Amino acid sequence: MREMNSEGVRGFLMNKLRHCIYVFLAILLISGCSEKAEKEKQGNYDEVVTQEEPTNEEMDADNGENGNRADDTVSEDVNEVEAAPLPRSLEELAERMPGYTAHLSFSDPEDLKKIDELTRNLSDISGKPSENELDHFYNELLALFQQDFMGPEDLIAKLKFQGIGNPNIGNPRMQFKEALNVLVILDSSGSMGKDIGGQTQMAAAKKAIVQFVEELPQEANVGLRVYGHKGTGSAADKGMSCSSSDLLFPLQSYDKSTFQQSLEQVKPAGWTPTELALKEAQMDLASFKGESNTNIVYLVSDGVSTCDDDPVAAAQSLYDSDITPIINVIGFNVDHEGQRQLKTVAKAVGGMYQDVQNAKTLQNELNRAKEVAKNWADWKKKKGEKLEGQRISNGLDIFIYDTKEETKIVDEMQRIGSVIQYLYLDKKNMSRESHDYLRKRNKAYHDWVQAEYNALREELKNINEMQYEEGIQALEEKYLQHTAEKFEE
Repeated sequence: MREMNSEGVRGFLMNKLRHCIYVFLAILLISGCSEKAEKEKQGNYDEVVTQEEPTNEEMDADNGENGNRADDTVSEDVNEVEAAPLPRSLEELAERMPGYTAHLSFSDPEDLKKIDELTRNLSDISGKPSENELDHFYNELLALFQQDFMGPEDLIAKLKFQGIGNPNIGNPRMQFKEALNVLVILDSSGSMGKDIGGQTQMAAAKKAIVQFVEELPQEANVGLRVYGHKGTGSAADKGMSCSSSDLLFPLQSYDKSTFQQSLEQVKPAGWTPTELALKEAQMDLASFKGESNTNIVYLVSDGVSTCDDDPVAAAQSLYDSDITPIINVIGFNVDHEGQRQLKTVAKAVGGMYQDVQNAKTLQNELNRAKEVAKNWADWKKKKGEKLEGQRISNGLDIFIYDTKEETKIVDEMQRIGSVIQYLYLDKKNMSRESHDYLRKRNKAYHDWVQAEYNALREELKNINEMQYEEGIQALEEKYLQHTAEKFEE
């Protein structure tokens, strides 16, 4: 073979180097096009994923839990966090604390910053996580964007309350008596001074309460108790504030001038002694025995009791007394901790709990009592005669309930699905395999939630084809077996 001179060797090497560079650039180009095509295939973050997903049964084949299948390739890391089970019933679903539910747009830079902030502390699944680790990651993601679902217990409490006075009800507590008394217990702690749309929470509450009592039947008695209205929120004033609760308008016929003067003097001030207010309310109603009085109590509060007390025990004591009141709770622009406690109070006494954000929504909730009061006035005029057509009309409430929960299911599923895509495509926080698994898990879980609400919807429809009490009892036996005895007194 003929030997190359130095110039020939140099040329040969340059050609080889040039060839390698071309090949490398070609690979980069192909890779970039592939990634672009993949991103286009995924589509917009806000769109719902439509690929075929497994059912709950397929995902749960290993252990039968809702979306919590065993992992065939469990990591050997002894420190791996075990994924907690997802809700197994609508009641458990309703007990979960809501996460961030405000609107988020993936085309808004500020919203993307918010998403980054919310997801910053999620578990790291950038490597090759086990299915258990992915399940734990999904649980974390779900908690961030958890909707505030309303369980069957809340709806049943509403249907019960609206059925007061129904001739088919055998429970004496829920029957109309000769007198009707409505006591409003208003939180007047410092946090009620918070601004909501140009007015304080206290101003909004006052407006709604005045409108409510003005429209009650003239024969009904109304009372107003406030609490937490003295002192300040400072530690030095805690003792005084936690002992402040006054009956500003004793139970009597409504007098506009006196009632409004009493309410006007209240200013948001100190701590929140909820137990004290409920104990004092029991004394307010002591002479109005349940055998001859229909007693309704509304507790309106914007948060957790802050006086190291036990409002749940106080509510139970009032409920179990011979006053036999119906106790409802309204959370006014309340935070997660306060919502948990107020829901527990309502649940302990089988009453309604409802979140409201402003004067209008508070007014809407109080209007439920106004309708009951109107039915009582009609019953009283007829002196116990059987009222034609008094059977509860609950179709509208069932429709509204079903529509709201359906919207929450769709919103939650879409939000989580979009965030998974965002973390995969833009943040590169997971592999394609992890992305696909989380997407499937998200759909399987929300398919289960939807199926549970579909079953409840059918149960609710059956109420209208039964006697009222029979229908309510059937719902309780199916969904609330452990609390049904509260209404069998």
